[in-house]
Amino acid sequence: MTLRLALAASTALLFAVPALAQTAAQPVAATTAPQSEHDKLFALFTDADARELALNPLSRLFRGDEDNADRLGDLLTDSSFLASRTDIKLNLALLAQIDRAKLNATDALAYDVFRYTQERAAEGYTDEMRALTEVRPLNHFYGLHTFYPQFASGTGVAPFKTLAHYEDNLSRHDDYIAFIDRAIGKFRDGMASGVLETKLTVGIMVTQLDTQLKTPLADSMFMAPTKAFPGTIAEADRTRLTAAYAAKTAEIYATNTALRDFLRDEYLPAARDSIGLSQMKGGDKLYARLVEESTTLPLDPETIHQLGLSEVARIKADLEKLKREVRFKGTLTQFFDYVRTDPKFQPKTREALTQSYYDIGKQVDAKIGDYFSLIPKSPLEIRPYDPSTEEFEAGGSYQSGSADGARPGVFYFNAYDLPSRLTPGNVTLYLHEGAPGHHFQISLAQENEALPAFMRYGGTTAYVEGWALYAETLGYEMGFYKDPWNRYGTLQDEQLRAMRLVVDTGIHAKGWTRDQAIAFMMDNSGMTRTEVIAEVDRYIAIPGQALAYKIGALKIQELRKRAEAKLGARFDIKAFHEQVLNTGGLPLAVLETKIDRWIAAEAAR
Repeated sequence: MTLRLALAASTALLFAVPALAQTAAQPVAATTAPQSEHDKLFALFTDADARELALNPLSRLFRGDEDNADRLGDLLTDSSFLASRTDIKLNLALLAQIDRAKLNATDALAYDVFRYTQERAAEGYTDEMRALTEVRPLNHFYGLHTFYPQFASGTGVAPFKTLAHYEDNLSRHDDYIAFIDRAIGKFRDGMASGVLETKLTVGIMVTQLDTQLKTPLADSMFMAPTKAFPGTIAEADRTRLTAAYAAKTAEIYATNTALRDFLRDEYLPAARDSIGLSQMKGGDKLYARLVEESTTLPLDPETIHQLGLSEVARIKADLEKLKREVRFKGTLTQFFDYVRTDPKFQPKTREALTQSYYDIGKQVDAKIGDYFSLIPKSPLEIRPYDPSTEEFEAGGSYQSGSADGARPGVFYFNAYDLPSRLTPGNVTLYLHEGAPGHHFQISLAQENEALPAFMRYGGTTAYVEGWALYAETLGYEMGFYKDPWNRYGTLQDEQLRAMRLVVDTGIHAKGWTRDQAIAFMMDNSGMTRTEVIAEVDRYIAIPGQALAYKIGALKIQELRKRAEAKLGARFDIKAFHEQVLNTGGLPLAVLETKIDRWIAAEAAR
């Protein structure tokens, strides 16, 4: 189904809802079995997913489905926005026709999650929210200009196994070029309305584009697929495709040059000097929405800020104890400086850093069966970021594999500025991004065909990142943190997530400056200045997202303690993890209800 047809179909269905309700009330033929509430619910899930995929070809490709693989989608268009908003209204209208009381417990949970996600999505698809977000279509942390080169390189999600795959990629390039043109137009709309991105973020985007454009065209990531043709592609096609890729890459370079020049010469002078959302037109209301979206709980910025301060103090006390354990004689600040600067904590080479993660992965694999009965089918690969993009990447990240296990999940780590990549944090980073963190949670959800698609492939940030942070704590039980330096690393990572609560709310609700945020993180952790600056600039670019980690982890830890207290000797860690993981990334309130129900059932056995 094309986008236009999908939009027309969705609109027609929306206005047909009353008629559908009337039809349902009519007598049915005796030979027709009445549709159960379960069947109605899952028919809605299937239909909603099909409409969503028709609008978002990238989502389809991430699942390993190559229908519409020649498209990125009509991003930043009125038709795409209106079609998505129409779909959301339709989904909620159809859901309201299903009697939740007639569903079993599992179906009721799916009903609740779907309603939650659609209601939150509806809040984002208002004209008011659109006017605050769509006019800032790119930033240095989330932007198609940084995602797309890796995606199109032959080492990302997009496959390059057949002639059709190569042709699809050329077609997607056209969508990328059109998107960047529209993004420039949206930035101009924001200049007219006064809703502006920060000078800081714009300056970093200019640097990102400069870095990409300095790479010779022949060596660019866009040309990489032509240097690794599969044997099934004939020589004549290779010659033709290489020429076509060179021509299209030149167009992409020209488009990125236009974006760079616009951002540098027109937008940057108009961009705002402030960094917090509270200092942007309409920013207070937007930040309140982002806080709820990230945490899935009714929390206000001040409550989160105070929680963060208390967690920072608690973890700092644990670091004081560790300092005494390793018999360091100076202050805690001096202890942090010692670890930051002593060469024994710095990887010697990119290869050595890579090998350390391979070694950690093998050690985790040897222990994982003691804590998990559910193991993903999808394999996990370990790779450094590409040098052309690594400077502005996070310390690590995860790219999901395909649901059938054919495409592996990938744990990416950052090797930029090697002296800043302190080795005490390697174990906890692997546990978070790899196994049993994101790789387990995301893969197990995708592989569970009993779940509706929105639960297999979706998930709230508070759950997804909360699980990954909780996964780091399993290193204590696995024995990794008996080594005091590995424990130092995990305490530092936990401190990072606690500081995020303070700094994100400080910047976006309390008017903190960038220097104030950097100083707070340097004073309360052993992070290097390179790491701290990257983190602070990330919070400036994507407000609220950083709140999800600690809020989500604290909830999962709370639920585990509750289960241990009520079940005592009958508590089974494998069973608990199965309950947390086997229904995808739930809103925290829904997860709590589910685990409480499981605890009650286990206690009654």
